[in-house]
Amino acid sequence: MTRPQLSEERYGPSPSLPAESSLINLFRLLPESSRPLIEFHEILLRGPSPFTEGEREMIASYVSGLNRCRYCSGVHVATAELLGIPKTSVESAILDSDTAQISEKMKPVLRYAQKLTLHPHSLEQSDADAILAAGWDEVALFHTVAVASLFNFMNRLVEGMGIELDVQYVKPASERLAKSGYLPLIAMLSK
Repeated sequence: MTRPQLSEERYGPSPSLPAESSLINLFRLLPESSRPLIEFHEILLRGPSPFTEGEREMIASYVSGLNRCRYCSGVHVATAELLGIPKTSVESAILDSDTAQISEKMKPVLRYAQKLTLHPHSLEQSDADAILAAGWDEVALFHTVAVASLFNFMNRLVEGMGIELDVQYVKPASERLAKSGYLPLIAMLSK
């Protein structure tokens, strides 16, 4: 599906977003709702968790890959890689989480995230039980659901507002997220 062109210099449904906008441009339009969203990212992806920061970024990039959100997938695959997750792990998981080059312990987590993303009505108790049987606890189950849900939301926000990936943006964005987390985005709201 192609996005409707509003003018030579703008695209997508919002004429307030110039072509080649990043997510920060969208956040600046609505700082009141963006600030708590950024804070939630920080808590969920950088706060205490049974998962490492890299594993949470892997879940985020996996969901974004399933949704074919090039923007979020590009930034978060690179961030996961900077946090110790091989790029090939995410890419192989998107193709087939059962044969992916990831730890056996992460496979039921990604299977759960996949079902929640593509067929949420098909989730069963056995899907949650598989995460617990792999050695994770209920907090890990919550984090699986929360990260997958957050990135399903973010993918739809990005796609719905017509934000496209600028490959030049990936390196500085992923380095900032890997090194400093999400809170620095709040300071960028007023720039």
